Amino acid sequence: MEAGGEKERVLKQRQVLLFFVLLGIAQAAFKPRHYSVAEEMESGSFVANLLKDLGLEIGELAVRGPRVVSKGKKLNLQVDRQTGDLWLNEKLDREELCGPTEHCVLPFQVLLENPLQIFQAELQVRDINDHSPVFLDKEMILKISESIPPGTTFLVERAQDLDVGNNSLQNYTLSPNFHFRLKLQNSSNGILPQLVLDKALDREEQPEIRLTLTALDGGTPPRSGSALVRIEVVDINDNAPEFAKLLYEVQIPENSPIGSQVATVSARDLDIGTNGEISYTFFQASEDIRNTFRINTESGELLLTQKLDFESVQTYTLNIQATDGGGLSGSCVVFVQVMDLNDNPPELTISTLINHIPENLQETIVAVFSVSDPDSGDNGKMVCFIQDDLPFFLKPSVENFYTLVINTALDRESRSEYNVTITVTDLGSPRLKTQHNITIWVSDVNDNAPTFTESSYTLFIRENNSPALHMGSVSATDRDSGSNAQVTYSLLPAQDPHLPLASLVSINADNGHLFALRSLDYEALRTFEFLVGATDAGSPAMSSEALVRVVVLDDNDNSPFVLYPLQNDSAPCIELVPRAAETGYLVTKVVAVDGDSGQNAWLSYQLLKATEPGLFSVWAHNGEVRTARLLSERDAAKHRLVVLVRDNGEPPRSTSVTVHVLLVDGFSQPYLPLPEVAPEEAQADLLTVYLVIALASVSSLFLFSVILFVAVRLCRRNRATSVGRYPVPEGHFPSHLVDVNGTGTLSQSYQYEVCLTGGSGTSEFKFLKPIIPNFLSQGAERVSETNASFRNSFEFS
Repeated sequence: MEAGGEKERVLKQRQVLLFFVLLGIAQAAFKPRHYSVAEEMESGSFVANLLKDLGLEIGELAVRGPRVVSKGKKLNLQVDRQTGDLWLNEKLDREELCGPTEHCVLPFQVLLENPLQIFQAELQVRDINDHSPVFLDKEMILKISESIPPGTTFLVERAQDLDVGNNSLQNYTLSPNFHFRLKLQNSSNGILPQLVLDKALDREEQPEIRLTLTALDGGTPPRSGSALVRIEVVDINDNAPEFAKLLYEVQIPENSPIGSQVATVSARDLDIGTNGEISYTFFQASEDIRNTFRINTESGELLLTQKLDFESVQTYTLNIQATDGGGLSGSCVVFVQVMDLNDNPPELTISTLINHIPENLQETIVAVFSVSDPDSGDNGKMVCFIQDDLPFFLKPSVENFYTLVINTALDRESRSEYNVTITVTDLGSPRLKTQHNITIWVSDVNDNAPTFTESSYTLFIRENNSPALHMGSVSATDRDSGSNAQVTYSLLPAQDPHLPLASLVSINADNGHLFALRSLDYEALRTFEFLVGATDAGSPAMSSEALVRVVVLDDNDNSPFVLYPLQNDSAPCIELVPRAAETGYLVTKVVAVDGDSGQNAWLSYQLLKATEPGLFSVWAHNGEVRTARLLSERDAAKHRLVVLVRDNGEPPRSTSVTVHVLLVDGFSQPYLPLPEVAPEEAQADLLTVYLVIALASVSSLFLFSVILFVAVRLCRRNRATSVGRYPVPEGHFPSHLVDVNGTGTLSQSYQYEVCLTGGSGTSEFKFLKPIIPNFLSQGAERVSETNASFRNSFEFS
């Protein structure tokens, strides 16, 4: 029995020991990691590497999604997800963060999101000697009676140094003099400088003494600050003021208005007269105390000059000095305790937020956030909740952290947007709350291709357009949402390899506007087609296409061009008309074409000027020049007709052509060329010379003309049978038959023979004459043959 009991006791001792070992391991696991950095280090300075402390490898850290969060005082740190290095995002000012506290330790958390894990850490900000000791009063005045015995001690204002530790205030020095020495006394508030009188004062000998008090800190190199101590020697005053209480303790709510009375201090002096008149002042008060409180120098009433904030400062210690008219003084301490009120609503800080959630996902973390309340007691205790009718729930974590998690799978087709309101309420009286709204969108899957509003588009554009002209637009829509519905337009490769689509048309990828890149010419390109594609921005992308047909509208940009008679620098083409011609005799026909189409190519002819009006007429629709009446011997032999050819465009374009007509009695009459120079009077003598030469040479050329006439007749018969299939001689252009049928601007069908001179630089027309159909009279045919004979003979001459 005893052996069994001893064994059971040993087993219980082992269990207790194992429990304490596991408890120590757990406490060590949750012990915050400690890091240290000096204040005023530049932004981007290295703090520490977290990989070893977090127990992660380099590749794992980026997957876990590390974040650094802090509450209370905002600590701006950044962690490198690749290397695990912890960096400063801004300079840290230890005095601003921790004030006079020597050990400035700021807690923060390292948050790993995937999966969620939180590590506690703290950053110690080391002090550097970046502040010099400062006397709040640059000049201190001491009124000392001449009866004060040597060895008396006088308090003087101590200097303020925002640094801590060795960098704080360490020593004082006093300028050399014959009456005072410096005595330093250590206290809970630091070193207090005191002046000790070594030699009795004599007002009649020296009524005022000026001393320089210098404060030194312990930094390397040390910093210093100085103040002037002016001592005024006064007559005897043997009683110093005495306060009724040496310590006043006051409690004041933090919402007290400015001007509220905090306390009233009172001192008395047994002296009379000016030596018994007491004035109250702050003694060795910091700048913060001087800005927060004000004391009535006569009544000793302590008043509030600015709002109190329990979350910033909880207590104030005020040293008040009472000085009589003789320079003697006494002091007391007023301890002010600020009472906390529930005046701060809870604070909510979002650490991670995912607004867009793909549908059909479950148990997904949407947001990670923390809550805090700077108030104390029940005023700082909080509860957190969301609406009940949402497929989300809040999951508490450590250190007032919460995660917002999806409860059930989301369906975008049922609901594409959720508004979640996170409400945080404290337990103070009255209760204060903070609400934060989060909008969550359910992401869509790219399952719809863009759809054009029309399967094909027809655009009309007038030729000679300006470059970059907006021709029209195509439009496509996508039923998806977000980036899946963002449509981009593009030109698809041209189906016709000969169509230079890239130089003709461009499209705005964002809105589908189509632009003509260059001026279009109806005569060169009347219509063309191409495909336009619309592609969404989804992954994978989906697309569709539509056909665009561009129709170029004709513009009246071409003037009529006269094919016959030619107007060039060569000899004019003269039409011979026998004087025996009937009324309506066809003299010639003005043949013109227009490169435009439609009504822009409808040509009309008009006799603009004539040597003898009324003798000839021009048919408006086919350009035939005919005799308007019978010819007589009194009519002039030479006639110059100006024919105007006008199209039917808007505005109309026109071209004029000159026709030279020579009236002859018979085809044996010499051919008289018409001069082209306008002033006929200036050319009369030259024309006479030409006529004499022509008459002199006609006899010698008559025989040659008859032979040539026979040759031309034979040539025409051969041409009529072969229809232009004879071989073309080397060095000359072939003849062409221009067929002008009734479908154009001519009323009847005609064939014109266009003869070109080979080897000439301008390839100009030599003559153009109709091949008259068989229904014309034989006499008219003989006249045409005679005209041709005379022209050929004139060319040979």
